[in-house]
Amino acid sequence: MLKLCASGVSEHRNGANLARAGKRLVATAVVISTLLVGGAFASPELGTGKAEPSAPIKERSTEPTFTITAGLDGEIFPVFANYASLRKPRDRQWGTVSVRVTNSTDKLLKARITVQVPGWSDQEIQLVELAAGVSRAYLFAPSFLPRLYRNKEIVAATALVSVTDMAGKPLSSETVPVRLRSAGDMYWGRDFKYASFIASWVTPHDPKVEQVLSAAKEMTPKRRLPGYEASRSVAAQERSTYTQARAIYRALQQKGISYVKSSLTFGGHQDVSERVRMPGESLHQVSANCIDGAVMYASLFENLGMDPVVVLVPGHAYVGVRVAKRADKYLFLETSLTGRATFEQAVKSATLGLARVAPADIIRIGISEARLDGIYPMPSPAHTMDSPEAVPVQLGSKKARP
Repeated sequence: MLKLCASGVSEHRNGANLARAGKRLVATAVVISTLLVGGAFASPELGTGKAEPSAPIKERSTEPTFTITAGLDGEIFPVFANYASLRKPRDRQWGTVSVRVTNSTDKLLKARITVQVPGWSDQEIQLVELAAGVSRAYLFAPSFLPRLYRNKEIVAATALVSVTDMAGKPLSSETVPVRLRSAGDMYWGRDFKYASFIASWVTPHDPKVEQVLSAAKEMTPKRRLPGYEASRSVAAQERSTYTQARAIYRALQQKGISYVKSSLTFGGHQDVSERVRMPGESLHQVSANCIDGAVMYASLFENLGMDPVVVLVPGHAYVGVRVAKRADKYLFLETSLTGRATFEQAVKSATLGLARVAPADIIRIGISEARLDGIYPMPSPAHTMDSPEAVPVQLGSKKARP
């Protein structure tokens, strides 16, 4: 199984691939085209979803056909489902569920397709207008309920796809079994193709992140955490960044954060996926491994309007923060030392550790750049860690949805 903070992760890396993966994604389409090439996630052959003529049909059928695929080999990763659901259907290049409609009749097809994962998602509806002899993939990414983002283990579910004509007459109804991965499951992909999606674990507005910052401000000389102050010189901003980072580090120490390795997950693709704790979870459990710590610190820095980076090296992860608004320099931290070393030692350890790694073996995920590419924080209900899990209700019940 792939794990950061473990030596086994390096076997999936090589210098050339890491160098490519570490570059900023110029546009979201770059990420998606890679996903499509890799066959990941309900990715239809027609990635753009545009209608194209199918192969010549020797015999016309009296009925259109509907071919359904779901998830990554039938597994739905919440991080990808959330990303796709935030995009308009016409802008998607992959979806949670793909429905390929083939109109092998000799008439124009007008239909209405509804996709839902009952008990787990809302419905998404798309209208079909397809000329005779044309095939097209329709990409669905229904919004999932908070229940998905509270889910901690792989569970079985069913995707329901219903098709009617415009008058409401049923044309097709089919269910597809799916497996919903834990909300904490990160799919890195081969050679860490999808490393940028770790930015979804950076949750600056989590209430527990806010609580840490409230404690940290009390550890600064003027009880302030101003982030960057563009009116000040680069040197002054760098000193301020150092002071703020140290206060955050000390606040986390005072809270009792320490290293606990917990990357085990279940399902397919064990060699390229692992569990990553959300920052709220790490702060609640006062436990974090290296990647957990990296996204936790990044959340704290991003909350202040600063520019954090998550840095991956073979078998390990660090966090960094740009020292000033327009600076090229970063302050790096070894987050796994939070529970047992000083801030200065954590900075020194990260600096020395990165210096020992070849540049081709380093991936830097700039969080602000990931946001520009549409990779936003995963939903993290404020009550997730502090209230009991909602009790699922049967479909058709009048009780509130989970």
